Amino acid sequence: MRTGLDHLPAWKQRELRDDGRMILERFEDAHTRQATQWKKKGRIHQIILYGSHAREDWVYEPHTAKGYCSDFDLLIVVNHKQVAEHGDFWNGLRTEFDRMRRARRLKTPVGIIVHTRQEVHRSLAEARYFFVDVEREGIFLYQDDDRPLPKPRPQTPESRLRFAREYFSEWLATSSDFYETFEFSFSKEKINNAAFQLHQSVEHLYHTVLLVKTLYSPHVHNIRYLRDEAAKLDRRLVHVWPEDSHWQRAAFNLLKEAYVKARYSKRYAISVGQLHWLGEQAQELARVVQAVCQEYIAELEQIVAEAGERDNLTSGERHAARGVG
Repeated sequence: MRTGLDHLPAWKQRELRDDGRMILERFEDAHTRQATQWKKKGRIHQIILYGSHAREDWVYEPHTAKGYCSDFDLLIVVNHKQVAEHGDFWNGLRTEFDRMRRARRLKTPVGIIVHTRQEVHRSLAEARYFFVDVEREGIFLYQDDDRPLPKPRPQTPESRLRFAREYFSEWLATSSDFYETFEFSFSKEKINNAAFQLHQSVEHLYHTVLLVKTLYSPHVHNIRYLRDEAAKLDRRLVHVWPEDSHWQRAAFNLLKEAYVKARYSKRYAISVGQLHWLGEQAQELARVVQAVCQEYIAELEQIVAEAGERDNLTSGERHAARGVG
């Protein structure tokens, strides 16, 4: 993992270091005053910048109509589960950052998540996609020692199958929920909200297939990028969005822009006809994603079953050899 912030503008570097210093100071003040022993011994091991500011694809557009600014995403690694779950303190800290942002004392919003070192290491051992991203892309803002994050362990067929099933169930269901909301908004002629909900349904479909087949999906909302990445995994995903005409290409581009513009831009406009066609293609995408994922899960199930048969055979041979001996 990196430690430098040279890829950020100087003002962002200063603001980020001030944020880290404030977290440490507030934590020290709160815990030294506590009578409870575990609170007195509470420690922050690491503060890690992850997400768009670590990947170098942040957005800072405060003066545009949408006024969108990417957060500083911070993972705080602590020494004790009770420290991580000390909701009053962490929620108070989040509230303070929000208040500073509204008062214009901060230009960049701050997002905080808190986990114990044990949780982080266990998640890396299980190759949990979020923590794999943090290990690959994250930047240390603070460390109380030189201990690096462990490298994710290679996946076994059994663990790959377990995660594939888990991701398939979770992300496909979420996509379906977004699609239902799209249909409701569309029926009520809430066109912009319908476009946003459909975007989210499509985004989650692409995350589904990427997570199931690779255990990784990038933290982006650009469905064109996700479409291209998913198409590398199975050619059936290429033909879901035909681009034979300018109208089709323009419709997909409007869906791509819906994540931000459908919510924040008064100029965003998409026709009922375009949205109807996009909804139909999203249903086709859901059908293809489901087929691709189910086929892959079946392949993993076969691999695991064959491995179990080999293990049983090997075990039987060992018993037979001992009997002969």
